[in-house]
Amino acid sequence: MLLIVNAGSSSLKLKVYEGEREVAKASVAEIGADGHRAALALALDEAGVPLAQLSAAAHRVVHGGAELTETCRVTPDVIDAISACVPLAPLHNPANLVGIQAVADLAPGLPQYAAFDTAFHATNPKVATAYALPAAERAQGLRRYGFHGISYAALVRVLRGQGNLPERLLACHLGNGASMCAIVNGRSVATTMGYSPLDGLTMGTRSGSIDGNAVLRLAELHGIAGAGRILNRESGLLALGGASDLRALHASDSPDARFALQHFAYWAVRHAGSMVAAMGGLDAVVFTGGIGENDPWMRTEILAGLGFLGVSSDPDANARNESTLHDATSRVAIRIVPADEERQIAREAQGLMAGEGA
Repeated sequence: MLLIVNAGSSSLKLKVYEGEREVAKASVAEIGADGHRAALALALDEAGVPLAQLSAAAHRVVHGGAELTETCRVTPDVIDAISACVPLAPLHNPANLVGIQAVADLAPGLPQYAAFDTAFHATNPKVATAYALPAAERAQGLRRYGFHGISYAALVRVLRGQGNLPERLLACHLGNGASMCAIVNGRSVATTMGYSPLDGLTMGTRSGSIDGNAVLRLAELHGIAGAGRILNRESGLLALGGASDLRALHASDSPDARFALQHFAYWAVRHAGSMVAAMGGLDAVVFTGGIGENDPWMRTEILAGLGFLGVSSDPDANARNESTLHDATSRVAIRIVPADEERQIAREAQGLMAGEGA
């Protein structure tokens, strides 16, 4: 059995797979400092999975930088490379490393693998990833990376398996963290997130795209740490509408809540146009993530904004969150594909394990 670990700074989620079949899952929240080892043991016990039955563990790691561009076995060098990316993802990579260490502490010798949210976007052309900065600054790793790559890789796998993978796909991973990706023949060519997961769409608590000088002004007013807190934890839907969850905003129906919803939809359409331009056209729109899969109102707003591209949805199918949403007149396919990141990590790790066994 293969253990899939998604470690946050104060939480731990795990699933266990036999082949592609999920056989157990568990989660632990509000973990204190140095508590991940105990939390992992508790979660495995909750899931009813003895350590002796595990053949390996695989981890979601948010940032692999420019070097870690595919799922790999965890080695000391890989640990060093993940650590080197901590300045690029200070909210995520430290927690991912803690998860890896927790498994090593609890099960020494158990093979571990790492899958990276940035890896899927390694196919972006340099013109899409380079910031127009001096060479010395670019050498510090300041460039666009993109995120949600494991989700996008899973989406491509599912569509390919269904025989529904188009040439030019606008993939929309919409949740508390939100992004879009331009995918041509199954490969990422552009994405809305950049150096960090802050860039791009309006999100639950992240500002999305913001002028660099506005960031500098925030740093002048609140210090660097304060600016980072504001941009990552106190902005987005929360700042505009008073809640980071779209369900709460819909329920509120206050003027601020309505504005927050409109802001999310407006900027999603703006960024979608950029992704379509990067592909030179559009053959399909696919939604995934909590909002993408479950919010008919938001999908309607976004799809209406893309009507000039020949996008036309079936209101009844959309209201029922059906897997196929386009109507008979649409020139563009519209689908929902449930997020399947853990199974994607399992498949990639199992592929490596099979190769090692061979």
